[in-house]
Amino acid sequence: MPRSLSGFLVLLLFVSICEAASLFQPISDSHGSAALELFTPDHGSFKSLEETYEALRTFELLGIEKKPDVTATACRSISETVGSSSSAPKELFYALKANSIAKCKINEKASQGIITRLNAAIKGASLLLDFYYSVGGLVLIKDQSSKADVHLADAEGVFRSVKAFSQSDGRWRYSSNNPESSAFASGIALETLAGIVSLASSEIDQSLINTLKNDIRKLFDIVEKYDDGVLYFDDKQLDDRDYEGPLSTTSSVVRGLTAFAAVTPGSLNLQGDKILGLAKFFLGIGVPGDAKDFFNQIDSLSCLESDRFSIPLILSLPSTVLSLTKKDSLKVRVNTLLGSNAPTLTVKLVGAFNSGSKDASLVESQELKFDEEAGVHILNNLPKSIDVGSYTFVFEIVLHEPEREKVYYTGSQTEVQIYVTGLIKIENAEITVLDSDLASVETQKKLDLAGQNAVSLSANHLQKLRLSFQLTTPRGLAFKPHQALFKLRHESKVEHIFVVGNSGKQFEIVLNFLGLVEKFFYLSGRYEIKLTVGDAVMENSLLRALGHIELDLPEPPEKAPRPPPRSADPYSRYGPKAEITHIFRAPEKQPPKELSLVFLGFTILPSLGFLIGLLRLGVNLKNFPTKAVPATFAILFHFGIGAVLLLYVLFWLKLDLFQTLKLLGFLGVFLVLVGHRILSHLAATSSKLKSA
Repeated sequence: MPRSLSGFLVLLLFVSICEAASLFQPISDSHGSAALELFTPDHGSFKSLEETYEALRTFELLGIEKKPDVTATACRSISETVGSSSSAPKELFYALKANSIAKCKINEKASQGIITRLNAAIKGASLLLDFYYSVGGLVLIKDQSSKADVHLADAEGVFRSVKAFSQSDGRWRYSSNNPESSAFASGIALETLAGIVSLASSEIDQSLINTLKNDIRKLFDIVEKYDDGVLYFDDKQLDDRDYEGPLSTTSSVVRGLTAFAAVTPGSLNLQGDKILGLAKFFLGIGVPGDAKDFFNQIDSLSCLESDRFSIPLILSLPSTVLSLTKKDSLKVRVNTLLGSNAPTLTVKLVGAFNSGSKDASLVESQELKFDEEAGVHILNNLPKSIDVGSYTFVFEIVLHEPEREKVYYTGSQTEVQIYVTGLIKIENAEITVLDSDLASVETQKKLDLAGQNAVSLSANHLQKLRLSFQLTTPRGLAFKPHQALFKLRHESKVEHIFVVGNSGKQFEIVLNFLGLVEKFFYLSGRYEIKLTVGDAVMENSLLRALGHIELDLPEPPEKAPRPPPRSADPYSRYGPKAEITHIFRAPEKQPPKELSLVFLGFTILPSLGFLIGLLRLGVNLKNFPTKAVPATFAILFHFGIGAVLLLYVLFWLKLDLFQTLKLLGFLGVFLVLVGHRILSHLAATSSKLKSA
């Protein structure tokens, strides 16, 4: 269940990223920092050899030098695993995987023993994973030991046994008894078959290889797609235990494709856009927060960057927000998936469009200059046609050497969302009180919306209030912000918000108080005036208090609407509460002290009578046991009875009923045990006396 939840969260995160932007960033330094946090050994070692391999492989691919030193503990664990005759093929597989990086020394005797055991495991294998671990282990032994003679005698027969798990849609099954197929199993099968080909002592039938290539093409017929070209594989979630999630599934397929492409002649005929689509999926995830997902991401990207495929080149921007005020330059980077430098190439800006518009391009095609020292392509000055706003820039990558096109894949044109910001010029701002005919100006005040204002106005219900100002972009064009709001707030905290309309550069709002008396609830008095003008690309968005206005409105009629009640402060419930004073009942009147002492004496009299009665009856200790063991049990029995009597006294003085019953339970069990022993002894003694 945790793996399925993790897979779902990875897919959800990827979808949200793709919806936010279609720009994909290659592997960066942030991945190195994340790797050191995720792969942290516990007391100098990892929990398993699988985790050890994943950590070492990730550090190796990212080129991390200051990494935890786990070589000594890893070699010790590897030696114990390969030297044990009880190690399963899976354990041997990951031990050899870890050793491929740790480079620990394995003696030839242990290597021959592993080869023998893995060959026997292949002969008895009935599950896909059995073949995977056994064949994979033999391939690793072959790569790590130059002296070991590793091959499969009946490689073609083993190949056919594994091929029997394939399905018609390109997916594979884990066993012949399980009808459910899986794309994750497809990657495992391809990696296994690649190992069989590399271990074969003779060439595998070419028809089997061609059939497998056809299965790979079918597998891409069921690949999941997004509109921005992203491709990934996923399985139906039928069982939480078997569901791996899209990241693990896609990673398995990529590893299988890479392994099979490395051992087969010719090409798999996978188009560059498919490889790029898979790469975009892994890059779109960002930095995973799970160690397994992190390894799958980095390892898969390294597979896609191998020379068996056309290496995708990724175009990215250090910043997608450019300021006209600061005269920012447009900077573009082109790297491989793991962040390596790209070959010599040219980046062209071939078009720029207003976001959401399909009009003609605002710019002509132009090349960006390459800065060798910084490793970026730069456009120093944005075209004059680019003003503040949101745009879609279209880039194209052109390789300088045509033969490089067989090695690298540039893809088609890349669209990037760009935000251009700047200071908006605010001019001719004024606030005016007008008579009802709009012709006569009662009061007019100039405003400085870039600074502080404190105007004081007054008006009645027969007058009007007008606010006007102009907004201009750095290029001198009209600017319409996302928000232009005018707010009046009465001294009773009742607020009224109005949208400021515009015509071109001119923004204006006129409030006719005669038509607003009901909306204002006939509340006369002081109203604070505030103006809000804001936009994502407006560097000088503002929220200004302009001053106040004294309104004289008529008295409300009987059925006039009333102002809403003041809303309670949502944080008031966290404040101190009122003190609660408890009133206790007055105590009952107590009897005199002397009367209480007399009553106590009467309660003691029965105890004295009990003792006098014992003396009158002639109680003696003649039958008290004399032997050590019975005497001990007799003493314990009497002490137990005394403890029960003491418990009754404590019950009256301080203990409650539940405490008394709990202690009485323990004492009762104790009395039963010792009482049974002493009574048994007395009965046995009495029987001996009678028989004598």
